[in-house]
Amino acid sequence: MKEKSYAELMKIAAMKRNQKRENFVQDLYIEMLLSEIQLTVEKEKLLKKIDTAIDHRDKKSFLRLTGQLKEINKRFGT
Repeated sequence: MKEKSYAELMKIAAMKRNQKRENFVQDLYIEMLLSEIQLTVEKEKLLKKIDTAIDHRDKKSFLRLTGQLKEINKRFGT
């Protein structure tokens, strides 16, 4: 059985660290993408409900829904 040299072992360790970093960045990107999709879907639903409240001249619902929209925007930093 051939033993690996110190230099080879260091190269392998460095490659593993780089792979872990790449996986972390990829996971972070996926998480950000999913958050963006979630935000978009929630905002679209709320905007439709706000439009309906406006159409029905329902001030109470309008104020409640716009408050929820503000909270979503605050939560996602938009």
